[in-house]
Amino acid sequence: MTAFNGEDEVAELCRDLIRIDSTNAGDNAGPGERAAAEYVAEKLAEVGLEPHILESDDKRANVIARIEGEDSSRGALLLHGHLDVVPFNAADWTHHPLSGEIADGCVWGRGAVDMKDMDAMILAVVRQRLSEGRRPPRDVVLAFTADEEAGGTYGAQWLSQRHADLFEGCTEAIGEVGGFSVSVGEARRLYLIEAAEKGIAWMKLAASGRAGHGSMLNSENAVTELAEAVGRIGRYEWPVRLTPTVRAFFREAFEIEIEAHDAEAAVAKLGSLARMIGATLRNTANPTMLDAGYKANVIPQTATAHVDGRFLPGYEEEFFATIDELLGPNVTREFVYHDIAVETAFDGPLVRAMADALQAEDPGARAVPYTLSGGTDLKAFSRLGIRGFGFAPLKLPADLDFSGMFHGVDERVPVDSLQFGVRVLDRFLDAC
Repeated sequence: MTAFNGEDEVAELCRDLIRIDSTNAGDNAGPGERAAAEYVAEKLAEVGLEPHILESDDKRANVIARIEGEDSSRGALLLHGHLDVVPFNAADWTHHPLSGEIADGCVWGRGAVDMKDMDAMILAVVRQRLSEGRRPPRDVVLAFTADEEAGGTYGAQWLSQRHADLFEGCTEAIGEVGGFSVSVGEARRLYLIEAAEKGIAWMKLAASGRAGHGSMLNSENAVTELAEAVGRIGRYEWPVRLTPTVRAFFREAFEIEIEAHDAEAAVAKLGSLARMIGATLRNTANPTMLDAGYKANVIPQTATAHVDGRFLPGYEEEFFATIDELLGPNVTREFVYHDIAVETAFDGPLVRAMADALQAEDPGARAVPYTLSGGTDLKAFSRLGIRGFGFAPLKLPADLDFSGMFHGVDERVPVDSLQFGVRVLDRFLDAC
């Protein structure tokens, strides 16, 4: 078998994946993930695996493969990454988002950080290890999924419901949005490992009233009723709620025990990271869409709006009670998408393996837990009893606004960060 060097090929793997259009607008009408799945399956088959491509719908494809470990009696480890990406406006980018351009030391394109970088790192480290005949200490299941960007209906959710047998024995998992470095001050380099995720409540609001002529009095105006409810939700100041993971973040990162009245001031010191960490101090609900009427002089009978709600682990009941109070009696809500919050303790052998692998490659590394303000496929896999973390290790330049590139313009990842990630994942697999 040809020997592969993960550090040498990871950038090219990432570039190839970016060039495969797998945009997901959430309407099941895009190009799908089939082409990306076939690429991944081919790369895995080259090193002796037998990957399964599973289509949940036309072109909506997932790839699953299992690597037999030295001790298959132990609980298996799941490595998961999604193959879809969010849409883009190419005119806004320095390099075309499907070009996979390598420039200024970075791989550019949609998916470079969310999350074809991690897909490439998984492929690179697996290909190197298997081509060298190195098996992991325990079974490893690889899952490259469809549809994560729209909630995983055709991906992780479908797999966990229809093909749970493929994850038999999996007890732990690592996936996206964690393991990346954040420089705090001049000497401290934190590596954020996701140990919790907020729950998701995408809601459609609706108000009904009495249709009529725009020149006449109308006390039952649906637009007014809805607008007032949207305004109440959008301006509401949610109280700070310190979850165990948020407290652990401040304890590990700054060696302080944080209290609610001090939390926002502490977050303000985190620079660009404040956007992400700040959203984990409280529930959030952001109005995102409005729709009503069809003519300037006609009062419509109905008006609708959409709200992106995110609730902290342990605070779902409080979230919906507050939303219903803010809506008032004349506005209804229904779910566009609803999913759970997840949280796990930041302890145990897997956490130590992540921290040790980071420190071996970066002696200044400090692994700290954090809560993700968004959501990942981990939600679906957690329903199978799998304990998961976000761990896609990248050592990043201090001035790179990494969190701001998720779903943003000019998404890119440094080549040397990808190579660092391959080395860390290799050490991690040896120790897990």
